[in-house]
Amino acid sequence: MSRSGAAAALLWVLLAAPAAALELALPSIARPTAERNTAPDRYAAPVGVYAEGQVARVNVDGSVRRAAWRMDTPGLTALQVMRPLRRQLNEAGFDIVLDCAARECGGFDFRFAVEVLPGPNMYVNLRAFHFITALRRGEDGTPTEAISILASTAATSAYVQIIQARSGDAPEGESTPITPEATAEVPLATATGDFAETLKVDGHLVLNRLEFETGTSALGPGPFATLERLAELLKAEPDLRVALVGHTDAVGSLDANTALSRRRAEAVRQRLVQSYDVAPGRVEAQGAGYLAPRASNLTEAGREQNRRVEVVVLSAD
Repeated sequence: MSRSGAAAALLWVLLAAPAAALELALPSIARPTAERNTAPDRYAAPVGVYAEGQVARVNVDGSVRRAAWRMDTPGLTALQVMRPLRRQLNEAGFDIVLDCAARECGGFDFRFAVEVLPGPNMYVNLRAFHFITALRRGEDGTPTEAISILASTAATSAYVQIIQARSGDAPEGESTPITPEATAEVPLATATGDFAETLKVDGHLVLNRLEFETGTSALGPGPFATLERLAELLKAEPDLRVALVGHTDAVGSLDANTALSRRRAEAVRQRLVQSYDVAPGRVEAQGAGYLAPRASNLTEAGREQNRRVEVVVLSAD
């Protein structure tokens, strides 16, 4: 269930002006999930919300770069993810022509009218996304560069998609790696309060970055931040009861996967009891096997998302 890779060094640099470059950066926890570049191509940049059966657009012909990232952090909002990116666009002199949240954008209709990289690389929560389009124009007022940013969040992760289109009239820039020290900051939901709020609102939460040996129920030595937060929450709220539910990918039989997922949930329960002094009666352990996937089991990325342990609120009386 562990995820590895240097996430922060693969973001591009956008030119703010012929003599000055803007680093459009995501935080160091961002992990790239997809990239697709085409040239020559046309990007129909959305410049209005969904209205009267359509979304207003402007076309930019030239090179088009599309990329998506995922941040495995619970409790983020789409606005928290979007705010530092919007600030960078403003500072670079872009004209932000569309800035809307899910419902005001047009919800379902807007999301399916705009270009989105396919899942599971890019996930869009229809109730929790934010969209921005920014333009740079030539001397005659014609758009020479368009940047669209889509941010969306789930209970335990956030996704960002950036599409940049540059015409042949736009200033030339260079693609440059960005180091973690150069990246923008997005607040992380590391406090017990953020963890508790997410769990109480959604009723369940994935315990991220737990490490198991492949095909076994042996939990790694840790420490694991999400377990520490869960233990702190259980101590702070003595009436709270939870269940730990293990999940697997679809490789193998249902019986074998159900048994493995239950053993993994039990291993997490035992860690809470033995290492954090949580009362055994407050935590149950169950296994669902592959019956409740988060993503497609047809890809390795999807199977990785499906291998997890979730905490589910049973009661808070």
